[in-house]
Amino acid sequence: MGKNIGFLLAFTGLVLISSAAGADWTEWSILWPWKDSLVGEGLKNYCESWRINVELNNIKGFDVVPQECVAFVGKYMTSSQYKADIERAIEESVLYLNGGCCSLKGSDGKDAWIFDIDDTLVSIVPYYKKHHFGGEKLNMTSLEEWMKRNRAPALGETLRFFNEIRGRGFKIFLISSRRESLRSHTADNLIKVGYHGWTKLILRKRGDESMEVGRYKAKARKELVEEGGYRIWGIVGDQWSSFEGTPSAKRTFKLPNPLYYVS
Repeated sequence: MGKNIGFLLAFTGLVLISSAAGADWTEWSILWPWKDSLVGEGLKNYCESWRINVELNNIKGFDVVPQECVAFVGKYMTSSQYKADIERAIEESVLYLNGGCCSLKGSDGKDAWIFDIDDTLVSIVPYYKKHHFGGEKLNMTSLEEWMKRNRAPALGETLRFFNEIRGRGFKIFLISSRRESLRSHTADNLIKVGYHGWTKLILRKRGDESMEVGRYKAKARKELVEEGGYRIWGIVGDQWSSFEGTPSAKRTFKLPNPLYYVS
């Protein structure tokens, strides 16, 4: 009996080793579960899952894109799929706008819409393209020097929606995590690519720089509502920190961005 059990154990071990040797490691397997071994379709699935969970705000506070996903993220950010995802988000904004969401309250001029700037109105993907698509830790000095050159192109769908909102009589507020020192460069870049007619450009003053971005933006919205008397009908942004805190808007619209996380 003991010899039979020993034989069965030895045979089972040989079968497992043989199966492992002939396995297709492009699919996840319990015999080889480690992330570093993922190749081909398995790696693509892992990186797509990582990207989706960034968009769902399940993955927070990351400093860099995982090295194994840099090429995947770079391909996405320069693809027709990224453009289609932005178009869909803006389409939902238009549907909300056209669905009777925002009956302007007479002529008091207090109906407002808020936009973020980076990767919402203009794209800073060209900068990240030269810096490993989020695979290296952000050098803020380098990024701000790039911003001063006014090279950020407009996101076409957002520009069209911006003009639609402005044409309907909304007051447009731009609330950005950019620093106050970039005000003239930011305004020049926006005008250069076709944006004009916003009500106020709100940037981080020196006293705001130690504050989390989500708290800073909520504070800016609170001032608009409580001191300015504005009704915020919508917010469009690429970071969850654009929507966190109170007061918020009637609706918020998140644009895709797995390159970086602003908290």
